[in-house]
Parts: sequence; C-alpha cells; structure tokens
Amino acid sequence: METTFPRLLLQHAAQRPADPAMREKEYGIWQTHSWSAMAQLVEHLACGLHLAGLRSDEHMVVVGANRPRLYATMMAVQALGAVPIPLYQDAAAPECVFPINNAEVRFAFAEDQEQVDKLLEIRAQCRGLQAIWYDDPRGLRKYSEPGLQSLDALIAAGKDFATKNPTYFRTQVEKASPDDVAAMFYTSGTTGNPKGVVHSHRTLLDRAHAGAQFDKLTHKEEVLAYLPPAWIGQNIFSYAQWLCCGYVVNCPESTGTVMIDLKEIGPTYYFAPPRVFEGLLTTVMIRMEDAGWLKRKMFHAFMDLARRVGPALMDRKPVGPLDRLLYAMGDLCVYGPLRNNLGFSRVRVGYTAGEAIGPDLFTFYRSIGINLKQLYGSTETAVFVCLQPDDQAKADTVGIPISGVEIKVAENGEILVRSGGLLKGYYKNPTATAEVLTADGWYHTSDAGFLDAQGHLKIIDRVKDVGRIRGGANDGALFAPKYVENKLKFFPYIKEAVAYGDGRELVCAMINIDFDAVGNWAERRNLPYAGYTDLAQKSEVYELIKDCVEKVNADLAADERLAGSQISRFLVLHKELDADDGELTRTNKVRRGYIAEKYQVLIDALYGGKTEQYIETQVKFEDGRTGSVNATLRISDTRIFPPVKAAA
Repeated sequence: METTFPRLLLQHAAQRPADPAMREKEYGIWQTHSWSAMAQLVEHLACGLHLAGLRSDEHMVVVGANRPRLYATMMAVQALGAVPIPLYQDAAAPECVFPINNAEVRFAFAEDQEQVDKLLEIRAQCRGLQAIWYDDPRGLRKYSEPGLQSLDALIAAGKDFATKNPTYFRTQVEKASPDDVAAMFYTSGTTGNPKGVVHSHRTLLDRAHAGAQFDKLTHKEEVLAYLPPAWIGQNIFSYAQWLCCGYVVNCPESTGTVMIDLKEIGPTYYFAPPRVFEGLLTTVMIRMEDAGWLKRKMFHAFMDLARRVGPALMDRKPVGPLDRLLYAMGDLCVYGPLRNNLGFSRVRVGYTAGEAIGPDLFTFYRSIGINLKQLYGSTETAVFVCLQPDDQAKADTVGIPISGVEIKVAENGEILVRSGGLLKGYYKNPTATAEVLTADGWYHTSDAGFLDAQGHLKIIDRVKDVGRIRGGANDGALFAPKYVENKLKFFPYIKEAVAYGDGRELVCAMINIDFDAVGNWAERRNLPYAGYTDLAQKSEVYELIKDCVEKVNADLAADERLAGSQISRFLVLHKELDADDGELTRTNKVRRGYIAEKYQVLIDALYGGKTEQYIETQVKFEDGRTGSVNATLRISDTRIFPPVKAAA
C-alpha cells in the first residue's frame, strides 16, 4: 500500500471524525476515543516529542499493556519519521537492557509505576536512556528522577507548539515514505540475544491489507486487544489492520477483567493462541463437571451431536434435515448460551496461531458454531502467510497461501516464503539477515512441512528440532518433538510438555500438569493436596497423566512416519515452566535447549532407568525475589504400541 500509518489515521479522521476508533475501560466504564480525538492526540504527542528532541530514524521504546495512549505514542513516533519499539510489559528488567542498548534508545514510554521502576532499575546499564514518560500517575507522585515526566505534560507542551505551528504535524506526516522503517520488533531470543526485526510501513500494511481482504473485514468489526503489543500478532490485529480497515479496537481494563470485557464487547474479529482456547474449554468442562445430573446429560448429548454435525455445517457440507433440526435445538439450549458465556456470540472470524491446536479443541469450537480458523506466519513475515478459508478449516493444516505469497519446500523439508511482507532485515545484524533472506527474496522460515494435495500447508516441527531415533528397534525413525509435545498438550490436564529423543534409543518427556484442571479433578475425588508440587507427585495424578501419554502413543503408532516417536518414560515436573525462570520465551514457547541444561539430572534419570529423582530448583517470583522448590520426582514407564501398518 502506498501510504503510511499516520496518513491512514488522518484519512479516517477526515472521513468519519466522530466515529469510535478505540475504547478503553477505566473503573468499569468504557471510554470512547473518536478518530478525530485520536488524530489530535497523536498530533500533540508528536509535537511534544519533537520539542523533546526525538529525531527522524531514532528509536523510542514503548512498554505497557494495550492502551489508546500507547498506540497514539507509537503513531506520534512514526509521524516524526522515528521508529517505535514495543517491549513486553511482563519482561523482567534485565531483559530490556539489550534492546534499549542495541537500538541506542534515548526516549521511552512507560505505562505505569511498574514499567517506570523497571526502566529506572536498568538505567545505569542503559547510559543513553535520557527521558521516560509515564501514562498512569498512580504511585509516582513522589518520584523525582531526572528525565521522568508525565505523558500529560508532554501532551500539554505539544498542544501549545501545535497551536503556534498548525502545519508542522501534517508536513511531517507527508514527508514519510511507505518504505521508511515503521517499527521494530525484538524476537524472543530462544538461542541467544533477541534480534530486532525491522519492518517498513509497506511490509506491515501489505500483509494487514491482504489479511483484511481474505476475510472481508470492514470498519464495522469490533476487536478486543488483550495480548502484548510487543507481539507482532497483536500489533497487526490492533494497529495495522485497525488503520487499514478503520474498525474499533477495545482495550480491557486489566488482564483480570479480560473475560468480563470479552462478554461486554462481543468482538466480531477475534484472535487468541491455543492456550487461551484451551483455558476457556477447561473452564467450561470444570463447570459442567460441577453441574447437576440433568444439565450434564443434556450437555454431553448435544455436544456429541455437535461434533458429528457442527463442522459439516461450518464447512457448508450437506447435512440431513433431522440433524439440522436437532442441531437447531442444541443451538437454542446449549451452543448459543455457551457462545454467549464465552463472549463469542458475535464472532464472525476467529483465529488461532503460534502453536498447533489440538484437533479435539479445534473441532469443539467449530462444532458449536464459532468460525475458528488457523493461520501461519511469523514476526519476519508480518504474520499473514497462510490463512484458512471459512469452509476449509482443517485441524492439521495452517491454511493456504494468501494473496501476494509464494511458498516452496526446500530439499530438507524447510518452508521458504516470498511475499511483500518480509522484514527489511535484522537490525545491526547483516550476518543473521543473510542467513534467512536469499538474494532472490526468499525467507527461510526454519519450519519443516509440506503442502498437501489441496494446497494447504502442514507444519511438522522446526527444521533444527526434527531428529532421528538412534539405536534399538526404532533406529533411524523420525522424531519431531514439537509434534509430540502438541499432542500431549491437547489433553486438558497437560499444560506444557518437553520431549527428548534425538540421537537416543527412546523418547522421554517432562510434563507440566494444568493446575486448575487437575486440581478440580482431584477435588472431585476427595484427593487432598498442598499446592502444585504436592499435587504433581500424587500417584493418582501420575496414573491420570500416564493414560494421556498412552493415548498419544496409540495415536503416534497409527502414523507410520512417527510411530518411533512414542514416549517410553515420563515424569511430572515439580514446578510450572516459567518465562521468568528462562524456561519459556515471552510468547510461551519452550526453550528446549535451556531446559535440557537446567534439568540435566532429570534427563539422566529418565534415560538411566531410575524410578525417582531428587531435584532442587531456583525460581524467581513476580516481585523479583528468588527462592527454591525441591521434590523427589517419580518416573513412570508407559506402554508402547506396535506400528499400525497402512492398508494395502
């Protein structure tokens, strides 16, 4: 698209100034910001930042939750030809040091006291950081740090400048080119320092527009912005596509009110990673287990019908008149109230991405009339590479290449992508850029997969993680750890899993239970426990998890290529894997290599034939304090199934 983000804002403000652009919930009340109000706010912020000394091509950090003033600050930075860098609001202070120093950041926006404290803590390590503006003043009244100022003061100064220089802002906006750098997003850094992914206005808007065209999005959509703005997925949905389409973005009051706000807004366009959909379904199933006998029986009867009929209706396939009638009754009694309770009554298009979603989970949502689909993309591709058409949503693929995308599969099975949404490069890292971008414009995704007969892309695992079993009966068999882990996580009782087996005779796994789901399961069986560590090591819980593992093994046995990846032994970890402890990335991806080093004693015990192993682990609490968790972990053997031979 031959435009920029600030130009699109001014275009919307001119065409429909009074229409709502964003809503923000404060003290339980939704506050509406019109397009003209947003344009005025951005102008005042841009003028204020100009007075403060922000110059073209400089970088400015923004850190906080989804807020209209956060997005307005990003756009004000872009209006001056500078580059906003959103950082994760839940990142520990030391994690912010590298991006700030790498990008030579002088100015920062901090949402509240928590983010201000974080930046002040690392200020000695970030010598270039001169000024910090905060949005929420609560708790900051007696702070007297040099360079610390309220955003209100910046806006007031900018307003005064704009009054005296009424053409300055629009002149700056018109100077910008679509090929100018629009934003920089730091990767999660699973194998080292994060890399700054540089995107232009053109690349981000190209993919935002292609995605909007694919799903026929209009200015009438309602979106709930509740995931981290530092994640490019949220940025595309609540910023790039917001400006492409002109729809309304709603910002919840807090993470604790998201479910309430979801029901109040009733979004028409919704996105969530699988873990959110898993959590919602777990909540539903827990409530149903606690419901009366009649309600449970009706729920399960209609859900059996929904699983059989619902996906066919969503895919516009023929369904018999009796089934249609029964489904309509189910919609009246169960599916409709359930969608309403989840906040999905008005969802026209729903997406999940980031991790594979379980077939049962995927089918559940589509069977009750929610148009849930999968997409494929990454930070480097500006998200939109493959999307699923409404009537071609499959649980085991991630959709078809959309407008402007080319895909090819390398000899080693790696997916290569070429599109108008590819990164300009990694900031100050030409070596890493050359590794992923070819001279003729192909991007190496590092994902292994293939295109099926219908042109849908199927992802197996990361190329570097796909290995082979060595020795024993399965010598040479394919091992795809992420594929195995995702199958385990399809069960509501398993929250996270880490599988090992490359170069070994057998596959072993370390598992995190879902504390809420297993806790409810235990309470219904009058099984007492004193917290996560105690519950995780109960023999009854091990039997529960063992049953899940063996079901996965039976499923793997039916796949000739992956039958050798069946899990021989497992243990349940004594603590939940946590990004603060370095075990997960900020986007909740497993750091398998780091975990292997940290829990080497457990891996040795799994492969050494032990039945239990003592371990003590240091953990970091939310307030920055450290402590330790120790336990003697059980190790359980599981049943391995003979491969099911394909019919001749």
